[in-house]
Amino acid sequence: MYVAESAGAHGGPLRQDPPPGLAAADRPALVVDLVRLVRPLHSAKALLLMPVALIGASPWTLAAVGGVAWAALAFILASAAVYVGNDIADRHRDRRHPVKCHRPIAAGRVPVWGGYVYCAALLGLLAAVVGTGQGTYWPVPVYLALNVAYSRVLKHIPLVDVVTVALGFVLRVVQGYIATGERVAGWLLVTVFSVSLLLLIGKRRQELLEVGAAHRPALAGYSVELANALLQITAVLALVAGLIYLNTEAPFGPDHGGTAMVLSTPFALFALFRYLQIQLAGQGGTDPVRVLLHDRVMVGVCALWMAVLAATLVLTHYPVLAHAILP
Repeated sequence: MYVAESAGAHGGPLRQDPPPGLAAADRPALVVDLVRLVRPLHSAKALLLMPVALIGASPWTLAAVGGVAWAALAFILASAAVYVGNDIADRHRDRRHPVKCHRPIAAGRVPVWGGYVYCAALLGLLAAVVGTGQGTYWPVPVYLALNVAYSRVLKHIPLVDVVTVALGFVLRVVQGYIATGERVAGWLLVTVFSVSLLLLIGKRRQELLEVGAAHRPALAGYSVELANALLQITAVLALVAGLIYLNTEAPFGPDHGGTAMVLSTPFALFALFRYLQIQLAGQGGTDPVRVLLHDRVMVGVCALWMAVLAATLVLTHYPVLAHAILP
């Protein structure tokens, strides 16, 4: 959603808005640009996080699955509106960025008024989804309000900027729990929050290396050394919180939580090692979602990890099957 106009005082003179004719020069590509505006790859944030609440739901019901799917749709629309609004607000600063200058609004392929209409349409669809859905959707307006505050003020405050964005991921998980009616797992929220911080700090570090503080004023409060230290702290917090969740609150039961924790430890460590290797010894890139989804090693390790946990969960809930398989 559009929340604030980015100031043009940072980083020198800015170009004026492109003539409206430039946005319509290639009309067949307009649909592609509209899709790019909403970052479809980032839909994975809702599609991966919100179904986590279903893990603890026993038994699964059609209502619970449908509620999570509907809630995921609501958050996808909310985040899409936020992306469009932020692209409108940041279009001047984006034109100075070597990658973001190619975004549809910054490049002038989609006119600013078109972005406003698009954002309004997304918010209208969001209102329809929330209005027709069952249950409570309070995390959605909180997420939108948080992004208003982020775009106006919080994005310019070092450290507060990454904490604010990380809270958006926590709200997604909370909405998933509301949809299932299950009790929220506190250690899971800590894990999601710390992993989100880990990815966001890695992103800030790469932005420092690639473009410096000219594009994002908050980067003036960061340094590569500070980012390296924060990566270490958040990696430890993510590891510890995740293992405690598996041992205590995950749906493996008191007899098998320790087993899940032990089996997960090498996978969790290697996943963190791999991410830190990408960030500190390679070219991590400023888009953590794209980096993780395109890294075959990370995808392979996480897929194997999930398979091990899924097998453990099945054997936990079906002890007869466990006795038949295990001597």
